[in-house]
Amino acid sequence: MAKLLLSIVFATTILLSASAKKSGDVKELQIGVKHKPETCSIQAHKGDRIKVHYRGSLTDGKVFDSSYERGDPIEFELGSGQVIKGWDQGLLGMCVGEKRKLKIPSKLGYGDQGSPPTIPGGATLIFEAELVAVNGEPSVGDSDL
Repeated sequence: MAKLLLSIVFATTILLSASAKKSGDVKELQIGVKHKPETCSIQAHKGDRIKVHYRGSLTDGKVFDSSYERGDPIEFELGSGQVIKGWDQGLLGMCVGEKRKLKIPSKLGYGDQGSPPTIPGGATLIFEAELVAVNGEPSVGDSDL
């Protein structure tokens, strides 16, 4: 009886610690708009070539990558699978100059394998993203017109 009770306490402790460790994890993509320009003259659609500044972190706050620190936004074709699925989905419809916070579940990120050594398997990813340009067109406020 004592062994059974000890086993139950041990199993409960393991489950609670695993649950606490994963408390910031999400099951579905979450999109939060942090800033939207007054006018939205250019939006990102599937097949567009877009430039995005971003900061990626884990749920514990540890930053694993940042284009801001490099001073060089990433450029890719939206919806073509060049980036993780969470980006292809989470940046659709974004206006040039808009800023979003994406909480991306592992299934739309790097999955169970992660991206060692910086991103563990099963990790929820948090991105602060800013759409800089679509098909080479910056926001109206950024142009030299």
